[in-house]
This record gives sequence, C-alpha cells and structure tokens, in this order.
Amino acid sequence: MLKNFKNINSWRKLKGLILVGLGFLLSPLSWWNDLFFNLPLAYLFGYLCSYFSANLFLPGTIAGYWLSNILGILLMQFGVIDVLQEKPQEHNLKKELLIGFISSTVYTLIILLLLQLNIFKTPDLFTQQPSLSIKSFLPL
Repeated sequence: MLKNFKNINSWRKLKGLILVGLGFLLSPLSWWNDLFFNLPLAYLFGYLCSYFSANLFLPGTIAGYWLSNILGILLMQFGVIDVLQEKPQEHNLKKELLIGFISSTVYTLIILLLLQLNIFKTPDLFTQQPSLSIKSFLPL
C-alpha cells in the first residue's frame, strides 16, 4: 500500500483528504457536528475568555463557534486545493479567511432568522427565566 504513496504528490493528496475530513467535522456543512465538535470547542473558548471577565463568556462562546466554523471551512478549502491541484500553489490566506468569515456569518444569521421565525424550535432549557430574543441584543 505504501509503495503507491512513494511520490510527494500522493502524500499531498492524502494530506488533503485528511484536511477535508477534519474540516467537514468542524464546518457548518454537517448538522450533527455542533453537538460533538463545535459547541464543546466554543464553550471552551468562552470559558477561557471568562478568565479575563465573567461578561466575556457568552461573547467568547459565540466567537469560538464562529472561529471553529471558519477553521472548518478553511481546512476544507486547503484540503480540496491539495487534492485537486496537480502542482502545489501558495494559499491566499487573507482571501480564504474572508470567505470563511463571510460564509460562517451568513450561516449564523440564517440560523438566527430561522429561530426568530419559529421555523426551528429550541428546547426551553431555562423555564424560570424569560427566553432571549434577538430584540434584546439590538440597540433599538
């Protein structure tokens, strides 16, 4: 099996496939990954941010969620480029970060919209506290 991977191009393609797999696990493209990957990573990021200030836990968690999605999209982009291109080329990190940030933000806004329109229902985990709405975050 390893003799098929003697040239560098084959190793690069294998590395690309691994990056695509890891990126898919972190990306917003799979519906189940949030529970197992993104939310625990986001919670950890929020927890680390709360060391600086207790008020940073929720914003840190949201930022961690976005960062994990952006990282997933970037890993998939790098992996696909490694798999599909015959000759290795330089990555335009600025452009790929911008694409990842925009796509993750659009995805998050779509989910928020679906929640606000009651198309998606969330369980009421805190029955004694009033539920949050997007209006409480807007400066109106």
